[in-house]
Amino acid sequence: MYRLLFSLVITRAPAESVHHLTLRALRAVQAVPGAVPLLRRLLAPRDPALSVRALGLDFPSPLGLAAGFDKDAVAYDALGAFGFGHVEIGTVTGRPQPGNPRPRLFRLVADRAVVNRMGFNNQGSEAAAERLRNRRRGTVVGVNIGKTKAVPEGEAAADYVASTERLAPHADYLVVNVSSPNTPGLRNLQAVEHLRPLLAAVREAADRSAPRRVPLLVKIAPDLADTDVDAVADLALDLGLDGIIATNTTIGRDGLRSAPELTGETGGLSGAPLKERSIEVLRRLRARTGDRLVLVSVGGVETADDVWERIRAGATLVQGYTGMIYGGPLWAHRVQRDLSRRLRGSAFPTVAAARGA
Repeated sequence: MYRLLFSLVITRAPAESVHHLTLRALRAVQAVPGAVPLLRRLLAPRDPALSVRALGLDFPSPLGLAAGFDKDAVAYDALGAFGFGHVEIGTVTGRPQPGNPRPRLFRLVADRAVVNRMGFNNQGSEAAAERLRNRRRGTVVGVNIGKTKAVPEGEAAADYVASTERLAPHADYLVVNVSSPNTPGLRNLQAVEHLRPLLAAVREAADRSAPRRVPLLVKIAPDLADTDVDAVADLALDLGLDGIIATNTTIGRDGLRSAPELTGETGGLSGAPLKERSIEVLRRLRARTGDRLVLVSVGGVETADDVWERIRAGATLVQGYTGMIYGGPLWAHRVQRDLSRRLRGSAFPTVAAARGA
């Protein structure tokens, strides 16, 4: 039914309008007394063999929602109830900003992909912190922070620190995003000479702002050269980071089948075309770091077999986003159900035991 609705109705509406309509519907669900607990009983992962202990947290399953969908922390509880093992909100910046001019979100249906140049549109870290302050603990919530566009590159660390001080007390884990292609100069911060002081400043701010140690991860781009991937992995180990999220969207456009007017849109490409490179980066990170970091794999995740492949390649957690756009609101629930079946047909008693195998 969703595939029919998607092809006949959803694809005829602007992508960003559908996104905002979906968020409003999720917020309406959260406002109905008892709706979220009921959905959680029906759709949330319940197979104990899928549970994962990582980052000092208990995840009901390895599959979570990547940052970019719930930018302002308005619907994470409903999203968790629809079957995600965790929800990463953001990207949140130190100051509110409108993002790039519209249109800025495009579906590439023939490629099961999306191009976005949203530009970190969000209401700012102060507003997100206020929403998270009194949250219930039913959903594991990560907070993804980025640089405000108006802030010069030389002042980026202070901008990240401001967001960290506001959000660390309310986050289950923090992610430093230096890999979006839609904020000018942001990817320059992935160079280790810039990344080292930035991550050190965020770690220090988190430690003095939160009542407990908040796990800290960094999110990297698929477009990094292999030697740069190695350098970031070594830096993460050296600084004592908790993990790496690999990967963000790509600026590459190789092998796409969609119309040139779509493939020519600037911005980050997500979805199925990212699958191969995302797995390559994951395997490289695993070979470089072994079990010393939590690796979160994202990019081209569509099915339970995709999740299983990432787990076997060394990922502790897996995230999706574009897969939900093409799979519909029950996508996460279906993937979790199929992953349980995939696990029962394997030689492993739990999904955690299959990691890196």
